[in-house]
Amino acid sequence: MRKKIGGLLALVFLFTQTFAQLQQPGTKPSLAQQAMIKRGYGMFIHFGVNTFADVEWSDGTIPVEKYNPTRLDPEQWVRTARDAGFRYVLLITKHHDGFCLWDSKYTTYDVASSPVKTDVVKAVSEACKKYGLQFAIYYSLWDRHEPAYKDKDPQKYIDYMLKQLTELFTNNGAICELWLDGGWDRKPQDWGIDQIYKLVKKINPACAVSVNHTIVNEEGKRNFTLPSEMTADNKYYFQYFPSDFRLWDPKIITRYDKKQYLHDGKSYYMPFEHTLCISHRWNWFQKSAQLPTRELDELEELFYWCTDNDNALVMNIPPDQTGRIREYEALTAITLGKRLGLAPGKPLPKNGKFISARKPVQASSVWEKKEEYNGNRVTDGSLDSRWASADTLASLEMTLDPAEAFNKISIFEYKDTKDLADGFSQVRLPRIQEYAVDIMQNGRWETIYLGYEPMGDCKVIRLPKRYKTDRLRFRVTKASNLPSIYELSVIDMP
Repeated sequence: MRKKIGGLLALVFLFTQTFAQLQQPGTKPSLAQQAMIKRGYGMFIHFGVNTFADVEWSDGTIPVEKYNPTRLDPEQWVRTARDAGFRYVLLITKHHDGFCLWDSKYTTYDVASSPVKTDVVKAVSEACKKYGLQFAIYYSLWDRHEPAYKDKDPQKYIDYMLKQLTELFTNNGAICELWLDGGWDRKPQDWGIDQIYKLVKKINPACAVSVNHTIVNEEGKRNFTLPSEMTADNKYYFQYFPSDFRLWDPKIITRYDKKQYLHDGKSYYMPFEHTLCISHRWNWFQKSAQLPTRELDELEELFYWCTDNDNALVMNIPPDQTGRIREYEALTAITLGKRLGLAPGKPLPKNGKFISARKPVQASSVWEKKEEYNGNRVTDGSLDSRWASADTLASLEMTLDPAEAFNKISIFEYKDTKDLADGFSQVRLPRIQEYAVDIMQNGRWETIYLGYEPMGDCKVIRLPKRYKTDRLRFRVTKASNLPSIYELSVIDMP
């Protein structure tokens, strides 16, 4: 009996220590953050009443009868995630419209009141257990349907959220992550984030919690710096505290991302989780029309970028109105996973060594001669900054260390965009039509690649052997508009 009591006391002590560690300031990842970093790569699933209305956002007035998948198959979603090498599934349980993918006691705007009453949250959770993946949930703070949301007393709606989150966390096994969204509609202090965090950690201390748009420039104010420009520790502040990681959907951080952020004079370690769409149109909810996926080269380079430096990536692959993930989208994700060599228990792969990192670049011309568009922008490690030319035919010349070899070049092109009717989706149109890559060899330029078609969103040039040079030149030989490039990376792959 003494041994049993001693064992229980040890478990209580361990639980207390673990819970405390998750909330403490520091410069190293907590247990929840360590688990998140180890997961690294998840599949985001947007599905709900919006799927059946061909919209991205709705206001909570779409009739519940509209939700009517004809071949609902959550197990197919999770099986796709497993086959593609994802480590976890992040499911939309309630979007801004307030429609719930589970049978909630606290609303009739849910699947239980629809023509297809399957508890999707439970079905996905059980499928994750079956296929060996971890389960995470997205829950919108903003609720455009629930009457309590409009009450003058913010606590009335906070209580509603706490009751719903208790349902989710007690009926669906272990949940590894809670992704909160929609905080812009109220003041940060009116969401009860501290109450939500306390509830979640009480049920599952290992669950990582965050709110979209986590970090701002000044405490108590909503001015912000893009995540790609956050290159200094202890300079930026929590907007939503407490949080275990940073979100700023759908922005991509710098390759020189920093991890220390401030709250009430204390510094907290905070990794970043990226969100991307597999769709080339950037749609989150699936549309009735078939839409193309991103090219594999772009997906591969973005994978490396987003999972590097102890950060994470969730890739959105939404089911369509039948309730299944479209086969061609599933195959894109599976093919990417095979290309990357993803496997359970195996560390996530890394890109090679960037020998071009922060190397000087001279441009033949710069749009309006503005410093913000100069040639050095293509090696600064940010996908928000770019070189922009003043001439249709233009070139970049990069200085390299002649002792460092390379066998790969990746180029992210800035494109013209056309917004689509839903207000989110877009078509991206290339500017650069033909181009060449030259290197200086024995005092003269030698062309090692000649491109006679548009390069795509991310052109990856894989060379069959390694080269060394002190100068590399990129030439645009044909363009439909003034050329512009986000990043031009020269890489040595092992």
